[in-house]
Amino acid sequence: MTPTPSADSATRADAFRALHVRGRPILIANAWDAGSARLFETCGAAAIATTSAGLAWARGYPDGNAIPPAVLAEAVAEIVRVVSVPVSVDAEGGYSDDPATVAENVRAIIDAGGIGINIEDGSASPDLLVAKIEAIRAAAATAGVSLFVNARTDVYLRGLVPAEEAIAESLARGARYADAGADGLFVPGVADPEAIRAIAAGSSLPVNVLVVADLPPVAKLAALGVARISAGSGIAQAAAGIARRAALQFLDEGHYETMLERDADYGTLNALFG
Repeated sequence: MTPTPSADSATRADAFRALHVRGRPILIANAWDAGSARLFETCGAAAIATTSAGLAWARGYPDGNAIPPAVLAEAVAEIVRVVSVPVSVDAEGGYSDDPATVAENVRAIIDAGGIGINIEDGSASPDLLVAKIEAIRAAAATAGVSLFVNARTDVYLRGLVPAEEAIAESLARGARYADAGADGLFVPGVADPEAIRAIAAGSSLPVNVLVVADLPPVAKLAALGVARISAGSGIAQAAAGIARRAALQFLDEGHYETMLERDADYGTLNALFG
């Protein structure tokens, strides 16, 4: 694993923070392993962020705080080794309800070369995420890295409050997370343009949204004031779907069409790591 954070980590952290601009959103094609991260970098990704689901599946675990933190840190180190852009990590809920343990887990991500994290409230009280963010911020300061903490609230994703209260609740939680030291507010599940506009305008933090079926186009989201748009597990799921189709076609039908429809040949892919 990559050793303790370096001056390069601090530089990457600053560069990642500068990419979060209201009205000029950074597009995040979430990676699930070193191979996908390197591929996305060659596609022009200005930064890499992981998908918790895709990374967990690639390591043989279900999504939902099931992957051991040490396994996650190993995966982060592998990604950092092959890319030159900043790497942020979906740390889910931090893999513990104890803020001190969460801070230790995040420190392992920092030591692996990660310069940003997502940390979520889920269905728990926002008080818990406040405590986690405070502990994470202290751990990052000790490491000497200005870690980008993207606080995720699941108000929309989990339907935590009635629909008419969702904007206000998201903003209230975002304000508390900002006070605790968060750098960004991630509101997955919100797709209504006016709700997005209200949250982006009302938050002191740059707002991140997740690609879902009804999400407006990138240009519209920029006009609404969004600063970050994440693919989430979408690309990993798309890749798995193509792999499944190719395998079924081969195993069940004895045909090769899907596997031979390649946008990148062996030599091109192998050269990514040369």
